[in-house]
Amino acid sequence: MSEPVIESMAEVRSHLADAIDRAHREGVPTIITRRGKQEAVVIDIDEYQRLRRLADEAEDAWLNNLADEAESEGLEGSVSLEEMAAILRDQQA
Repeated sequence: MSEPVIESMAEVRSHLADAIDRAHREGVPTIITRRGKQEAVVIDIDEYQRLRRLADEAEDAWLNNLADEAESEGLEGSVSLEEMAAILRDQQA
């Protein structure tokens, strides 16, 4: 991924199609700022989906590791992988 372009909300608003095209064709993300603070980023959908897959895989690996550790410690007080995933999703919401 190339170095991102940093633009204000007003700049991106005036040429959003350019930011989207740049992300899609060149793989260059655009970081959007508001009052000098980074707020959002425009990236290509394929890159977004790749990042989501990586995050999901990392979460699954982490949960599987927790489940393995819990299993090795015994079953008392443990929860299933599905229950753990639901707990974590609730905490993120």
